Amino acid sequence: MGQSLSEPVTTKDTARSMNASFLVGSSCMQGWRVEMEDSHTHILSLPDDHGTAFFGVYDGHGGAAVAKFAGKHLHKFITKRPEYFCGSVELALKRAFLDFDSEMEHNGTWSEKMAGSTAIVVLIKEQQLFSANAGDSRAIACIGGIVRALSFDHKPSNESEVRRIIAAGGYVEHNRVNGNLALSRALGDFMYKRNQNKKPEEQIVTADPDVQVCDITENWEFVLLACDGIWDVMSSNQVMEFVRERIAAGIQPDLICEHLMTYCLAPDAYNYGLGGDNMTVILVCLLHNKPYEDLIVRCGGSKRSSLESGVGDVVGPNLKVCI
Repeated sequence: MGQSLSEPVTTKDTARSMNASFLVGSSCMQGWRVEMEDSHTHILSLPDDHGTAFFGVYDGHGGAAVAKFAGKHLHKFITKRPEYFCGSVELALKRAFLDFDSEMEHNGTWSEKMAGSTAIVVLIKEQQLFSANAGDSRAIACIGGIVRALSFDHKPSNESEVRRIIAAGGYVEHNRVNGNLALSRALGDFMYKRNQNKKPEEQIVTADPDVQVCDITENWEFVLLACDGIWDVMSSNQVMEFVRERIAAGIQPDLICEHLMTYCLAPDAYNYGLGGDNMTVILVCLLHNKPYEDLIVRCGGSKRSSLESGVGDVVGPNLKVCI
């Protein structure tokens, strides 16, 4: 765990945006950490592909620089890939992560920075969801009240990760890469990417993401992305139930994100890291061209609770980048 403050910073940077397909809330909080190293992005319509939505959470370590750069630019690398508009979004995502990493390493002073960042992104295009993950931030979906994992944490203790780490000349000690890094895939962290005989996806730490592709159907209720500051405290199923109950109560998604972070915040700085990390959450409510009241009812609420939810509140723009 990083250095802690004597009192947590609980000020939250919160936003809400919507269109016919999505009602999105996001929030981030520094918490007990001495610096806010997270970044996040939600874009309801990509500039280079109108009608396609993009969401990303980036959890920095060793500094915020890589996470901030990813928050501003990673989505641009995806739509620049030739595969993207040729029907292979999955391949475009995988190559874009590596392109982004290469750009940082070979341009400017990034290769000298002792910093990195996780990346969990969700792209929704024509009723298909693509999720790409490098690191231990996580995305889940709630489908008819059942949780579905949209990513899997990349930890040094995972058997497949251990094999790659050792083959590239590294080792795992105390469940950490070379006794230091608590995750095994990340953007940046170039000190772990120096093996000249290995491809980028074969390095001790790699930016190569796992990608999942899902068809979105009418029973999809919401998607949630968050950094490990949430997942260290609650399981995927617990988070799903927490969110679903509050949607049923008619609470707006941005406020649900705030409630979730407050619930996960440690009561003191000595809780062995649980609830002491930076926290970032994006909640994407899938409207299916219907009002939020419809989702409230589908999650078990009543029309009365929808009247109390403030669904007529003014919302923000369709692009949000938090750095």
